[in-house]
Amino acid sequence: MNFIRSLLGNIWTYGVIAFSVIVCSIIGWFMPQKWHWDWWCNKMLPAVLWGLRVFGGLSVEFRGLENVKDGMIYASKHQSAWETYALPTVIKKGSMILKKELTYIPLFGWVQAMYGLIPVDRSAGASAMKKMLASAKKEVAKGRSIIIFPEGHRVKAGTSLKYKPGFLFLAQNLKMPIVPVALNSGMFWPRSSFSHLSGKIIVEFMSPMTVEGDKNEFIEKLQKRIEDKCEELNQETMKNYPETKANYHGDK
Repeated sequence: MNFIRSLLGNIWTYGVIAFSVIVCSIIGWFMPQKWHWDWWCNKMLPAVLWGLRVFGGLSVEFRGLENVKDGMIYASKHQSAWETYALPTVIKKGSMILKKELTYIPLFGWVQAMYGLIPVDRSAGASAMKKMLASAKKEVAKGRSIIIFPEGHRVKAGTSLKYKPGFLFLAQNLKMPIVPVALNSGMFWPRSSFSHLSGKIIVEFMSPMTVEGDKNEFIEKLQKRIEDKCEELNQETMKNYPETKANYHGDK
């Protein structure tokens, strides 16, 4: 049954995204950026989540929505491709930081530029940070928020990597609060996996944090908040969906 759900969910997800990319590649050049925001945040990505729920048996609960506001930097845990589809449906007009390699994908790279996503070349060191900040300033000037994954890439549920300081660099220079975001998506749909389990993914937006004090201490404090909350969600998930224990890689 999981294979059938996964197959249907994947067909729907990538079918909707492919259709959307083609549409944007044809008519997006003639549309203002606000059209792209509306197309993805209010139409296509909600359609992806709808299909995953109906065909794939994968629903979502957003907690702490009172903390979702304009003018924020959202520092999110990253366990699955799923959150890249889900977060923009709640963080309207959010500009996501992504690795530059993704912009080289035919058509998809064009669409990212039209929408206003911010690529970063992680091999370029300090110059990459400066370019990321310059791009972020342009997007924030349009009234947008920033979405960033501090670990840099997807990790297995129950594990973590040292958070990179890019989110702090942006917050200090843009003078924006940081909203920590915890989730349990990897419990249901692990990274690089075709198959996913049915159940409810939870995303929790925590109260904003203002950058203050020692840089390293602040990073550690934010990482602890996110990781502790993720662990709570993981434990809640295994209690409600025992089959997800197979995707948990923490201390069992």
